[in-house]
Amino acid sequence: MLNDTTLAVVGCQWGDEGKGKISDFLAGQVDVVVRYNGGPNAGHTIVVENETFKLHHLPCGVLYPGKINILGNGMVLDALTLEDELAGLKRRGIIVQKLFISDRAHLILPYHRRQDSLEEEKRGSAKIGTTLRGIGPAYQDKIARRGIRAGELRDAQRLKEKIAAFLSEKNELFARYYSAETMTMPEIEEGYLPAAYRLLPYIADTALLLAGHLERGEKVLFEGAQGAMLDIDYGTYPYVTSSGTMTGSVCSGAGIPPGKVGTILGVGKAYTTRVGAGPFPTEIEGKTAEYIRERGREFGTTTGRPRRIGWLDGVALRQACRLNGVQHLALTLFDVLGGVGSIKIATAYRCRDGSVTEHFPADQHILEEITPIYREFAGWDEDISRCGNINDLPRAALDYIKGVEETAGAPVSLLSVGPRRDQTIWRL
Repeated sequence: MLNDTTLAVVGCQWGDEGKGKISDFLAGQVDVVVRYNGGPNAGHTIVVENETFKLHHLPCGVLYPGKINILGNGMVLDALTLEDELAGLKRRGIIVQKLFISDRAHLILPYHRRQDSLEEEKRGSAKIGTTLRGIGPAYQDKIARRGIRAGELRDAQRLKEKIAAFLSEKNELFARYYSAETMTMPEIEEGYLPAAYRLLPYIADTALLLAGHLERGEKVLFEGAQGAMLDIDYGTYPYVTSSGTMTGSVCSGAGIPPGKVGTILGVGKAYTTRVGAGPFPTEIEGKTAEYIRERGREFGTTTGRPRRIGWLDGVALRQACRLNGVQHLALTLFDVLGGVGSIKIATAYRCRDGSVTEHFPADQHILEEITPIYREFAGWDEDISRCGNINDLPRAALDYIKGVEETAGAPVSLLSVGPRRDQTIWRL
């Protein structure tokens, strides 16, 4: 643990940074693991003793016996997906016992999935590239004050009345605006609600529970989803997720005061990837991109889509570290760069008018026209996946790490050289 009672793990790129591997590595040192944002559009791939687990809702603490796992109020939950995830773990011999779901977390209803699909189809060539899991529409309804919270499952009659009223509004939207089929209440009552009701034993006031754990001095890991460049405010809007992905969301999404957020660990890949549409300044194509994609297994955990590949975007990483207050960096998939040849880090952008900026612009149209200014590093051919100490790395790899630190303004304190827990170099 990084000398604090609490540790927040946040993504510093466009998601898929390897937060799952890092969170899993650290979860063994804490008592409680909390997911505080996002929904099943997030996917964490974790390798434990050569066995691969893919988690979507659940915190990585479920892979350690005895850990307390909390799904915070900042999340949106699909009862069917969560039930399948729990059942899948049970089939593999993992019984999740200490799981608590916030009674303030919002539910993803079947009509949210339908709406998500119809919205993307309507956008045509301007698609955002959502996972079609209903996350955006669920957050829309939360903000519009017509969402359904997990605690409402306790009153079945009132819940059905609310869903029926909201369904009537959705059907009008589906029929009139999208010219699509409507949904019926029995579809939801028979196909969704039974799974939702089976979550009742897990539902609690998790903010109150968490306060108790903190008062007792127990160690807590806050596990984030997505990344800084997908944040609803500071990401590449509108090609972003529907929730806050920054450190500040720990407070609102888990129910703790700012003073309780201790160490902040940012996670970034040794290169950059992105899934879906939107600006991606350092994107590359061709043989190098394919090499990195195959070595890094760069396909979405949730969707299976191939990820877009780019050199490390130091401008984006620097902004993420600043906004999140990152004190330590975890650099992941470092081994993937072996054999690539020379490696680049974008340290600034040249704009269309010839000006140079070291800051990440908010305007997507400016981003679409900028040219990265790169700092180039020598590569290495050695297999570093068996390195257990920072001093085991080749000189070129050490030079690259130093370049990342200088660009990001934060020390690289964890280094991942492979997917397994034991393929992690701790520099503290």
